[in-house]
Amino acid sequence: MITYPDRARILIEALPYIRRFNGATVVVKYGGHAMVDEQLKRDFALDIIMMKYVGMNPVVIHGGGPQIGDFLKKLSIESEFVDGMRVTDRQTMDVVEMVLVGKVNKEIVTLINQNGGSAVGLSGKDGNLISARKMKYLKKRGENQAPEIIDMGMVGEITSVDNGILVVLMKGKFIPVIAPVGSGSEGETYNINADLVAGEIASSLSARKLILLTDTEGVLDKNGTLFSTLKAEEVRDLIGNRTIKGGMIPKVNCCLSALSKGVDKAHIIDGRISHAILLEIFTKIGVGTEIVC
Repeated sequence: MITYPDRARILIEALPYIRRFNGATVVVKYGGHAMVDEQLKRDFALDIIMMKYVGMNPVVIHGGGPQIGDFLKKLSIESEFVDGMRVTDRQTMDVVEMVLVGKVNKEIVTLINQNGGSAVGLSGKDGNLISARKMKYLKKRGENQAPEIIDMGMVGEITSVDNGILVVLMKGKFIPVIAPVGSGSEGETYNINADLVAGEIASSLSARKLILLTDTEGVLDKNGTLFSTLKAEEVRDLIGNRTIKGGMIPKVNCCLSALSKGVDKAHIIDGRISHAILLEIFTKIGVGTEIVC
């Protein structure tokens, strides 16, 4: 049972962090189990609202893979994946945009607004926020074999970010919530990995923090023990010796890229923990792995 002195200590522990990050921009990639569990969804909304109330500028970028998959099944459209990425033909892209922009984005905005925040939903196409081009994906094959060129369809990579619309919204005390699609030079729509969008948005805003919510504790050593803090060069070594592998590699690479472009710190945290964002930002021990230069 938490006593009154315990509650007071929690508030006092948060005070220096509230002071330190007043006015700071924090970009949060929202995905995984935290987008599915009803209690975690509400906890996430409250965390974002709390950040705004104490003077921070949160910006949310969300995923939506499971929701897209469910809708494609209802339409009897088969999903094809290459190294965890969805091959996105034009028919699938229509569904992706409809689900991400028209459904998932608006649900997040509504949840934040219902709980006392002021959120505005966007896609990367709004205000020319995200310009993109078709991704050229090379799939590794055996030794001494040239990589295979895979046509991923309307999967895109970011060419530029124009954050003007975000700056206007933040000055107006709004919380931007962004769906990860972007526009090509001919007006075509591209599906873009939400982690990459979060990293590029954070870089463009010179964010103090980039936070990626995942379904893991963070970065683990070979014995399964959490790394609380890692330096960029340590991350590269851990990739080289295969301590970091699989789906964690693109996440840490996203963090390294953001750090190299001016973001102060990147965090990979466990979105399955209630109020994980507040615990990571406002407590000494945190709940995930922070990566620093």
